Amino acid sequence: MNQPDQHAVLDVTPAEVARLLSDRQILLVDVREPHEFAAERIPGAVLCPLSTFDAHSLPAESAVRIVFQCGSGKRSAMAARARLTAGAASAAHLTGGIAAWTAAGLATIQSHTQNPK
Repeated sequence: MNQPDQHAVLDVTPAEVARLLSDRQILLVDVREPHEFAAERIPGAVLCPLSTFDAHSLPAESAVRIVFQCGSGKRSAMAARARLTAGAASAAHLTGGIAAWTAAGLATIQSHTQNPK
């Protein structure tokens, strides 16, 4: 992951996010709502819904960078812009969200709840 312009949100591909997660170089923050996260999520992602998001509450930048993720990339880009506004030196998001992740054939954790009959 290249160093982005301080004022731009870095778009990160699903393949790159998968590699960075595997190498433990990023913290993947899922900004979808709890019911979306419960239904399907990327292994290793942590939940921080955009509806209650506070960019100032995130840890300061360190060796592990934060990458935001949502369903399609819209909410994660909003969270990344909020992080920049809060003073972070950089911000990144998963381009295309979990939809792009699954389209790339990458694994997710899915809820397999059954409806009572």
